[in-house]
Amino acid sequence: MGGGSPPNEFSWLLSLAGSAIFAVSPKYCIGFIMLLVIDVGNSNNVIGLFSGKKLLSHWRIRTEWNRTADEYWVLFKEFIQSNNVGIDNIDDIVIACVVPPLVPILQDMARKYFSCEPLVVGPGIKTGISILYNNPAEVGADRIVNSVAAFEKYGGPLIIVDFGTATTFDVVSRKGEYLGGVIFPGVQISLEALFKHTAKLPRIDMLAPENVIGKSTVDSIRSGAVHGFTGMVENLVRQIKTELGQNAQVVATGGIVEWIASNTTVIDTLDPFLTLDGMRIIYEKNHPEN
Repeated sequence: MGGGSPPNEFSWLLSLAGSAIFAVSPKYCIGFIMLLVIDVGNSNNVIGLFSGKKLLSHWRIRTEWNRTADEYWVLFKEFIQSNNVGIDNIDDIVIACVVPPLVPILQDMARKYFSCEPLVVGPGIKTGISILYNNPAEVGADRIVNSVAAFEKYGGPLIIVDFGTATTFDVVSRKGEYLGGVIFPGVQISLEALFKHTAKLPRIDMLAPENVIGKSTVDSIRSGAVHGFTGMVENLVRQIKTELGQNAQVVATGGIVEWIASNTTVIDTLDPFLTLDGMRIIYEKNHPEN
């Protein structure tokens, strides 16, 4: 079932996806669990294909609330087969979703086309960490997954910063307890709000400014975005460490992590695939037989 589709069909699929980014690794490890992980965010879906612990490939598409199970199937099938993996080789699926209406749609796709019951990250599953939130059910699936992955890979205490639609800070203790965190509007939605709610300020590309003092409106906005958010990260990291009463490793992830990280020294580790790794780790904790 390997091989690509004809160019015209492939072009149609890309159009349907809106925007897609492929990173292809055509060989997979025979004898290991083949796992499809689906991270559904407010702006993008990030899909990963694992063979055992090895991330073979990842793919990004826009989050579309009105996409059907059949449309997801068409997209995912093309993605999987582009890696020379047969659909029948997919053993299981993990879903972490912060857009609740999409959960039943993805579950339907998994049952109908992959003949499996997907593991959905949420209350009742094994994570290996204690969630010390006032209401643990309020913690987003992405924040749980990031915390599980970071603690498994780096130990605690930790501050995990995720630059997504929202910028989130999650704090994990030395014992692996999820202590809580901070939620702040993300860089991209902040810039979009600035454009929509002002008469003359333009929409800008995500480029780093050469100087803090902007010499044009565009450069001034870019400076505010980069240096303003960098300052926010540095101040919050400092305050969180003070409240913890100890040092903590800062791990950063998310779509624009390098854009911010290059302007600060408070981030210790960049891990762009932290969320995908976390979904794999949670799967392993809930399916130890595999």
